[in-house]
Amino acid sequence: MQRRSLLAAPAAATLAATAAAGLSALAPGAARAQGRIVTEEFIVPLPGGAEAFARSKRPEGTAASPGRTVVFVQDGRWPGHTTFDLPLVGQSWMDYVAARGFDAWCLDLPGWGRASRPAAMGQPPAANPPLMRGEEALGALAAALAFVRERRGVARTGLIGWGWGAALAARLAAENPNLVERLVLHGPHWLAEGAAPVAGAYRTTTQAEAREAWLGAAPEAARAALIPPGWFEHFAGVTWATDPDGLRRNPAVLRIPNGPLADAAEFWLAGRPFFDPARITAPSLVVTGEWDRDAPPAMAVGLFQRLSASPGKRCVLLGEGTHGMLLERGRGLLYQAVQVFLEEASA
Repeated sequence: MQRRSLLAAPAAATLAATAAAGLSALAPGAARAQGRIVTEEFIVPLPGGAEAFARSKRPEGTAASPGRTVVFVQDGRWPGHTTFDLPLVGQSWMDYVAARGFDAWCLDLPGWGRASRPAAMGQPPAANPPLMRGEEALGALAAALAFVRERRGVARTGLIGWGWGAALAARLAAENPNLVERLVLHGPHWLAEGAAPVAGAYRTTTQAEAREAWLGAAPEAARAALIPPGWFEHFAGVTWATDPDGLRRNPAVLRIPNGPLADAAEFWLAGRPFFDPARITAPSLVVTGEWDRDAPPAMAVGLFQRLSASPGKRCVLLGEGTHGMLLERGRGLLYQAVQVFLEEASA
């Protein structure tokens, strides 16, 4: 295990950056972090020899508690640390959460970001089956969460899952109710109709292809203003830099494990649940954007209606946002909706 600690700017500066970024001010009753924000980074050994990457941001000196420890779980396309902790106009989602007195964690699972790469990613895609299927990813997530709980001395944590990561978080919450304090499912994958062609261990995408697909989810008239100038370039620069082999190609590409696509084909698009919502007993929030093609509002509502054992459950639909809303101009609405839910019973 490797560790690196950094001290960021005082929380007051973080809050000022929040205002500059167009994010909402703290909600009534919210606790502001005092002093400096501590950043810690870890390489977490996993069963079988793989490694996950973990990053934490929290106010210095804050006592750990289940209600104020949250772990972000990545989507099936992008690394956790370049999305949840991407500073835009000076602040990331993790910065926002930490500034309100929380210990916020993000993870890169094997195959993404700063985690280890399976050997098959160094071979032609067709030479191997899709990498990082849900069951394998669930094992990696469980091990990483055990590391977080042991590191902080807490019995439970909150989970914020995005897309494929929301399905992983929901499955873990359904099968291990004693480990999850509160559950946020942002743009969650659930049952749908369609097809997901899958070929090979991984796929590649260029920055131009990724941008076109991202903007293509929004109505044509809204695309120019969806992502403020420079934001996508910042995201793409740090994300593609995590794949040096892909970066050396012309044009540069990012290699993405195909396990999430294979999961979609086998489960959601085939009408087979990957998890049982009725077994989730943690308070749960389902939140999605109006223009989310991966998890359209109807899909989110269908999942919400099946959370029959979740106390205080709610479903939030946010306007003018795609599946990547956490990095769009409307990100403040998402951050605020999730934060209000997290703070209801935090201690």
